Amino acid sequence: PTLAAVRGYCVGGGCQLAAACDLRFAAEDALFGVTPSKLGIVYPAGSTRRLASLVGPATAKYLLFSGELIGTERALRTGLVDEVLAGDELDKRVGEFARILGERSQLTQAAAKDFADGRVERAAHWAEQARGSGDAAEGVAAFMERRKPRFTWTTSG
Repeated sequence: PTLAAVRGYCVGGGCQLAAACDLRFAAEDALFGVTPSKLGIVYPAGSTRRLASLVGPATAKYLLFSGELIGTERALRTGLVDEVLAGDELDKRVGEFARILGERSQLTQAAAKDFADGRVERAAHWAEQARGSGDAAEGVAAFMERRKPRFTWTTSG
């Protein structure tokens, strides 16, 4: 998974980059905007689709048509960001969350990312990976033994 930590202005290409990440964390004073309408630029089709998929068509149109900036309250409400934190807490939280993800099943995360991104044709691939992995057995054993799991699967395509 990719994580974005946003401070200050997240406009244009910065917003496009943040939207391309799997999860976004923002300082409470961050501002977001997509401003091609102010410049007479046609925003790339892939980026427009990604934005609309993330925040919904209405918010994507609002951002693209108006070029206005939105604050973290609206960004959180529409799904543009996942968490809003005080500026001095942002780095700590993103680091903590990255460590949490590192402790979780990479198999689960890789398959979920594929499926969430619409690549359902890879279901057979992920079923095969799951059969060959000990992650499920380790996860259940760790749960029953009240310990942290030690997952061993690593990405292989």
